[in-house]
Amino acid sequence: MLWNAKGGSVRLDGARMEYVRFGGGGKNLIILPGLSDGLASVKGKALLLAPPYKRFFERYTVWMFSRRDPLRPGFTIRDMAADQAAALHALGLEKAAVMGVSQGGMIAQLFAAEYGEMTETLILAVTAPCVNDTLRARLGDWIGFAERGDHRGLMIDTAENSYSEARLRSYRRLYPMLGAVGRPESYERFLANARACLAFDARGELGGISCPTLILGGEEDRIVGADASRALHEAVGGSELYLYPGLGHAVYEEAKDFNERVFSFLEG
Repeated sequence: MLWNAKGGSVRLDGARMEYVRFGGGGKNLIILPGLSDGLASVKGKALLLAPPYKRFFERYTVWMFSRRDPLRPGFTIRDMAADQAAALHALGLEKAAVMGVSQGGMIAQLFAAEYGEMTETLILAVTAPCVNDTLRARLGDWIGFAERGDHRGLMIDTAENSYSEARLRSYRRLYPMLGAVGRPESYERFLANARACLAFDARGELGGISCPTLILGGEEDRIVGADASRALHEAVGGSELYLYPGLGHAVYEEAKDFNERVFSFLEG
């Protein structure tokens, strides 16, 4: 079966990194998801996560990784990039294309800067070179919701600041159910991830990224802001930038050509 959807894990000094993989191509594409990974890992979700990436399956084997579990307080984005390198080494993946989304894009930046020999191509989606005022405000609100155990508030605030108004008109009908769906047993992992974002600053290292790089963002991004994508483009030499008009942080879900744009860049 071409989808070849499977899951697995890698052991790292007393912790575990979950991953899923799908596709049957000879090239490897690594995907690092955003802060929502702090609420639920990819474990057991291979078939659920695979469909949007069907375009890649003949040419690529797609790997999606969660952060380590347990994730101790004080763990940094740099630590997460080192974990990613260790996990790829353990799986025998010595060179791959890497796509990071939101917080995953922060990890991908430091991974590409520090492990350039492992990074064939880089895609940075709706992410920032450092924590800015827009992102700091959003993270502060989300940390507050998590500390109070207000899952419904966290999910609604995330949606309101991620999606376009057109998507929100239909999505808001689900708000009454959000408090009961997807609530984690503990918010410790989410909080560790969120606080790692608050301490992130890769601006001094982006000049060390030498692989082909595509930066994708939304003109209406209310989480990292569109200027974050522009700042990345200025800092990463030779990078390409595309900003989706009318869309925000969830462009990877809402833009119908998002994955086709990524595929074309990888193959081009």
